[in-house]
Amino acid sequence: MNQMKNNDVNVGKIQQIKSEISKSNGNFKLINPKDNSDEYVNFYFVGMHEGKEVVYDAVMYTLRLHHNSELYEIAEHRAAKRFPEFKKISYEEDENGDLRLLDDNEEEIGLFMAETIMELEEEGEVKVKEHVDMDANLDFGIGLDIGLNVDEITFEVISSFVVKFNEDDLQLDETLYSFESEDYEMQ
Repeated sequence: MNQMKNNDVNVGKIQQIKSEISKSNGNFKLINPKDNSDEYVNFYFVGMHEGKEVVYDAVMYTLRLHHNSELYEIAEHRAAKRFPEFKKISYEEDENGDLRLLDDNEEEIGLFMAETIMELEEEGEVKVKEHVDMDANLDFGIGLDIGLNVDEITFEVISSFVVKFNEDDLQLDETLYSFESEDYEMQ
């Protein structure tokens, strides 16, 4: 009985999202547009999975952003090993909206992490490739984690992805890519 109720809720939610998509003149619906950027977008689209119509809850980002995230994660991990008192650096604003200064320890950790990232970039140790990872264990819909080798995530990039994904015609680039931060490239 409970399973039947969940299916009814899902069918209703799918129809609601399909209706919202049709009003948008596209084949997807943005989620929290203010949280999206040129390199990261969260959106819904409707497709088939195992013979059933489903909503995909997709996160799409550029490979450059993915590469930078990987670098940062490694740098954080190395900082945690080197500094026993390590805690993630949080940037807080003062009452005027200005960022508060880091204390000496945070400054040292931040510099260590920046040097680590530069070394990793120079050595080309971190490489990323296009991918689509699926997560069917969400409360609603199926999650997609999508990394594409594009300069920015545009309406056209998302729309093209949805069409190719739904037609099972998606061709991912298997090339491994490494990026250098823009500040570093200017030197």
